[in-house]
Amino acid sequence: MTARSLIEAWAALVALSMGTAALTMFKVSGSTRTTIAAGVLALAGLKARMILIRYLRLNQSRFWMRLFDMVLATFLGLAFAAYLLGIEE
Repeated sequence: MTARSLIEAWAALVALSMGTAALTMFKVSGSTRTTIAAGVLALAGLKARMILIRYLRLNQSRFWMRLFDMVLATFLGLAFAAYLLGIEE
């Protein structure tokens, strides 16, 4: 991995983290809160995928990338379901 590629990946992760932090600063309720929770989980998924692609170089193996995509999507889906089951309205 070149220094430029490493810096680009780091900058993207910082930007995604800032987006996550920005989403958590909204004081909302109801369906908007659920939308923000979905956004936070989506950004977490993007960060995880970026780490898998850039740092672990899983983009070089189609099989492993698809496998990790499925595992990641399942985990994030279950996390969102747990959130939905736990919210009180």
